[in-house]
Amino acid sequence: QGLWAQSGAAANLTGIGEPVQIRATAVVPGMLSGWGARMLLGRDFLPEEGQVGNDHEVVLMHKLWITRFGGRTDILGKPIQINGESYTVVGVLEPGQQDRMPNQLYLPLAFKPEQINHDFHWLLVMGRLKPGVTIKQAQGDMDSVTAQIGKIYPQDKGWGASVEPLRNDFLPKEQIQGMWLLMGGVGFVLLIACANVANLLLARGTARQREIAVRASIGASRPRLFAQLLTESLVLALAGGFLGVALGWAILKLLMARLPEQTLPSEADVSLNLPVLLFTLAATVLAGVLAGCAPALQAARLNLNDVLKQSSRSVSAGRYWLRRVLVVGEFTLALTLLAGAGLAIHSFWKIMQLDLGIRTDHVLAFYLPVPEGRLKQPDQIRNFYSNVLNRIKAVPGVTTATVTVGMPLEYTGFGMPFHIVGKPVMNPSERPGGGFQPVSPEYFDVFRVRVVRGRHFDDRDTAGGMHVLMVDENFVRKFLKGMDPLRQRLEIEQIIPGVQKLGPAIEWQIVGVFHTVQYGDRPSDAFPVMYVPFAQSPWPSTNIAVETSGNPATMTKSIAAAVHSIDPNLPLANPQTMEQIMSDTRAGDRFATVLLGCFAADALLLAALGIYGVFSFLVEQRTHEIGLRMALGAGQLDVMRLVLWEGSLLAFVGLLLGTTGAWLVGRAMASLLYGISALDFQVFLAVSTVLLGAALLACFIPAQTAARVDPMSALRQE
Repeated sequence: QGLWAQSGAAANLTGIGEPVQIRATAVVPGMLSGWGARMLLGRDFLPEEGQVGNDHEVVLMHKLWITRFGGRTDILGKPIQINGESYTVVGVLEPGQQDRMPNQLYLPLAFKPEQINHDFHWLLVMGRLKPGVTIKQAQGDMDSVTAQIGKIYPQDKGWGASVEPLRNDFLPKEQIQGMWLLMGGVGFVLLIACANVANLLLARGTARQREIAVRASIGASRPRLFAQLLTESLVLALAGGFLGVALGWAILKLLMARLPEQTLPSEADVSLNLPVLLFTLAATVLAGVLAGCAPALQAARLNLNDVLKQSSRSVSAGRYWLRRVLVVGEFTLALTLLAGAGLAIHSFWKIMQLDLGIRTDHVLAFYLPVPEGRLKQPDQIRNFYSNVLNRIKAVPGVTTATVTVGMPLEYTGFGMPFHIVGKPVMNPSERPGGGFQPVSPEYFDVFRVRVVRGRHFDDRDTAGGMHVLMVDENFVRKFLKGMDPLRQRLEIEQIIPGVQKLGPAIEWQIVGVFHTVQYGDRPSDAFPVMYVPFAQSPWPSTNIAVETSGNPATMTKSIAAAVHSIDPNLPLANPQTMEQIMSDTRAGDRFATVLLGCFAADALLLAALGIYGVFSFLVEQRTHEIGLRMALGAGQLDVMRLVLWEGSLLAFVGLLLGTTGAWLVGRAMASLLYGISALDFQVFLAVSTVLLGAALLACFIPAQTAARVDPMSALRQE
């Protein structure tokens, strides 16, 4: 029905308070209407506003209109300053879910002549399918289109288009997988709790056997007895559910306050809304039925004559098999959950031990969003950043500073294909690629990047000098194995500022090899990296990293003042210390590990309480048997050994059955783990030991109670 293109953009908003960089999106005219976006004020972009020269209009998100412009209703038609140019406000979107998106304004997408080429792929295309058309059919059509484009334009050979539902853009498969694992953890804890409650109700039902037998003897039918006990279970479950909602509200507030950014899409509405409450009600009723069915069935099947004749404390060891089965089930589920938490903890510990390849203390990093078109010529870029670095270095407390296109732990600058000179020439679409990161010589001082062979950049590596680059150890292992890297040259196309088209290929001499630096949250997320001198490949918008002698977090204002002395309209975007960046890269793993650990601790506690409750009840019910054993010569240690043996046997059977669950959860988590096997024997042994130890501790108090039974009193009760 419709097809629209969009591209992410940065907008420096000036003229109102301090200059700030905000997230923007450039869209083709009609896209907002096609989405179904509604305007509070004004209109969508007109078709002619998608033309170069007519593209200086802007549509504001409601939250930006309120926070930055005070909700002025006369904003329409007024000019605002974006990237140093005047834009006319033509619309304001209605408030709603879109206000949680990071984007804060929309600009018209106009295609400049230099952007119309087949070297850069920078657009995200979105569309609405016609009624009856499936994703699979649309994918088939796009495969045909991209194959035809590849025939016409050889540089596009191998490129394709993936047709996916819009929700995949908000929730990647990895996040969905992680959520299902957490949901599974919640389900396991619920099942363990249900088993515990069922055991308590079974015990209560045993104590009420005579009452139930009397009811049945005076006319109560089995269905009526079943319904009565099941209703009691449901009332108990609903009361617990009500308290659970109250506790859940408090925990949700805590979780959302601690939730790392980008763990969930910003559009996600996380609240105790009606669907959540209905789901909670359904889960509560299901839990009540699961917990209440066994006691209700037990009561409905009572043999009246046996119940009225037998003593309440004359019970053999072979009775109450259902309670033992429930305990075994609890330990099976607990081991599965503990194994998942153990794998997550071990994986996170491995991540914490990673060699980052850089220092993270005393470094402040930020992005300098120079507006597009402000710096067009390489000499302009070099001179501008030379002045910026000199001003920053003059700030008291600053040791040195560097320019870098890309930032360790985050991203590697550009992804560039290359050709190793001397090797057979490959098809352009089949060439290997790596991170291409222009840096100034100070980069190695700021981050303490270790050079393992050759040298790092210095004053020799100027714009007019020989083109040189450095590669990391990962690059050497992957592409230069068995070769002397310092004798190799790479052929790479030039990156031309202001032009979205690669320039002619030039040769770069490798002059150094540096220790691999981590990009992303794990080494597997990075690919081989090349550093080139910033002077030889300048770029207008860069990152700057500043080494300080004191706390870098306190230097932001003074460094911003130094930058504003050159350009008062240039904001420092997202200033963070490298320690903050490092913490952020690990935040998702840390949060998931803590959450799984909490679920596992709950499971361990519930399983221990379950076996404690069962054996406390069994000891009470078997008082006569225990007294008889002691009267026949069994000592206190013998009685304790008997109880502990039975408890550990149930736990051990649960552990054996739980190994299958542990294996399955390990396989499910395999893609989320780092540095360990999904079948980590150390983890499985550790959690099994913890669970077995918890079972023995839980049985110890009932065992002591059994050992203190007075044989004469027990026999007299019978």
